[in-house]
Amino acid sequence: METTRKGAKNTICLWYDKDAEAAARFYARIFPDSAVGTVHRAPADYPSGKAGDVLTVEFTVCGVPCLGLNGGPAFRHSEAFSFQIATDDQEETDRYWSAIVDGGGQANACGWCRDRWGVSWQITPRVLTQAIAAGGDEARRAFTAMMGMTKIDVAAIEAARRG
Repeated sequence: METTRKGAKNTICLWYDKDAEAAARFYARIFPDSAVGTVHRAPADYPSGKAGDVLTVEFTVCGVPCLGLNGGPAFRHSEAFSFQIATDDQEETDRYWSAIVDGGGQANACGWCRDRWGVSWQITPRVLTQAIAAGGDEARRAFTAMMGMTKIDVAAIEAARRG
C-alpha cells in the first residue's frame, strides 16, 4: 500500500492548525487501507511553529494519498471538502459514524458528520447511492427519506426504495 507521496501525481492536502499527525493516526485506526507514512519536521521556525515541530504528515485514507499540513489557525475546514466513505451495511455505517462523532466530532444531516479537527465526512451506504442512481420514484422516495436523517438508516432507505 502506498503510504507516501512518492510517485503520486495528485495528493489531497489538508490544512490543520497543529494536529495533522494526530488526525492521520486517528483516520488510520478507523478506516481500512489507511496508514500514516512519513512525518516531516520543520527545518526552521515558521509563522505558526518552530524548528522541529511536525510540519507535514503523509497518510492515506481508504487508499487515497493525503498530506496533512500543520499551517496554523489561519484556515478552517468546511463542507466544501469532504471524504465520502461508501458503506456496505448498517454495521459498517454505524462503526464509521460512531468513530468520528464519538471521537469528538459532530453529527450533521443526511449522513454528514465532522471530525474533531473540522474535516467533513459523508458516511454513505451504497444502498442510498444505488437508489439515487435508479432515478424516478425510487430515487425520490429514498432521497425524501434521507432528508430526515442524520446518520443514514439502511433499513429505512431500503423500505423507501420499495415504496
